[in-house]
Amino acid sequence: MAASLILSPAPYHIISYGTLLGASAWHSFVNGPVMFKSVDRHNFSAIQNNLFPIYFGLQAALPVVLALTFPGSPLLGVPSGVSGLFDASSRWDSLFPLGIAFATGILNLGVLMPATMKIIKERRGQVKRDGKDWWAEGPQSDEMQVLNKRFGRLHGVSMLVNLGTIVATVAYGFTLGARLQSIIDRTP
Repeated sequence: MAASLILSPAPYHIISYGTLLGASAWHSFVNGPVMFKSVDRHNFSAIQNNLFPIYFGLQAALPVVLALTFPGSPLLGVPSGVSGLFDASSRWDSLFPLGIAFATGILNLGVLMPATMKIIKERRGQVKRDGKDWWAEGPQSDEMQVLNKRFGRLHGVSMLVNLGTIVATVAYGFTLGARLQSIIDRTP
């Protein structure tokens, strides 16, 4: 039994799901806010710049693992793996949320994070030219105001996209829960 479970995709599916939801919730609602309140802006920025590639990489990769390890349903004639996701019975409750989670992870990793990092680099250059940090009190140069506004917009979009990942992952969790409940209900 133990060897067959190790070779089964089922535990990897559950572990990947838990990792995706746990990492997303932890970083978004605990780690990020606590760090923002606890460390100075330079260190916060440095830490986030090192964490985000890993975090968004997980958000992009784990939905793929979930698709590859998707548990089919022999009772319903739904195959396991990616082909099971494309079955008509799985499209809305499984494929759709996993697709959203993947797309939002890729969007943050491949588009929004690089664009944000470019603005951060531009702001660092502007700080040197202005002789004043981007968050310092008092008037900012016109150039810094533009950079701060662009950063704020991109950061806001990234946060909404990240929330999309979390909502899609939770939605898929309800699908997994319903499938587990149906198995429990059939058990004598």
